[in-house]
Amino acid sequence: MKIKSAEFEISAADLKSCPNWQLPEFAFIGRSNVGKSSIINMLTERRALAMASSVPGKTKLINFFRINTNWAMVDLPGYGYARVATQDKHEFNTAVAAYIEKRTVLACVFVLIDSRLEPQSIDLDFLRWLTGCDVEFALVFTKTDKQSASQTGAAVDAFLDAVADFVSEPPPVFTSSAITKAGRKEILAHIAATLAARKA
Repeated sequence: MKIKSAEFEISAADLKSCPNWQLPEFAFIGRSNVGKSSIINMLTERRALAMASSVPGKTKLINFFRINTNWAMVDLPGYGYARVATQDKHEFNTAVAAYIEKRTVLACVFVLIDSRLEPQSIDLDFLRWLTGCDVEFALVFTKTDKQSASQTGAAVDAFLDAVADFVSEPPPVFTSSAITKAGRKEILAHIAATLAARKA
């Protein structure tokens, strides 16, 4: 897949503020500072399309990006981010849950996992909840440039073992790096295949 255009569309605070369109959406979510914005920028080859920050929880709204005029990427607020009032954190999590559960044009949720870490309870808890939603999802293990391929492979295996008791069928798995662009072709190929399947 070749990305010819990528434009910021709108930021939404809740489900009712989301764009009223029929474009298939591919959402990206993960724990704070896992590299969501960096991955979106890497996939689109736009350096500052999504705002990346070293401060956890920078993304607080649901951000929509129109891609090639006929589909969209969605940058969701990270779960478990710090420096946000408890009440606000609850509201943001509620907005994300409503989006995932009720957004009819949502084609796939890419769940980003830091490949350098052992399985984290916050990621496992989110996936346990996500498996109860009627939505396709895939796992993307990020920051692979910071360790060896064997270390990344071991991390992926450990994570899949940890979710095996509540994930009946293993989801698509990708390893990626926003620095080296590893995984870019594979993730875009998955998006292209999903779009083709929806048209069939």
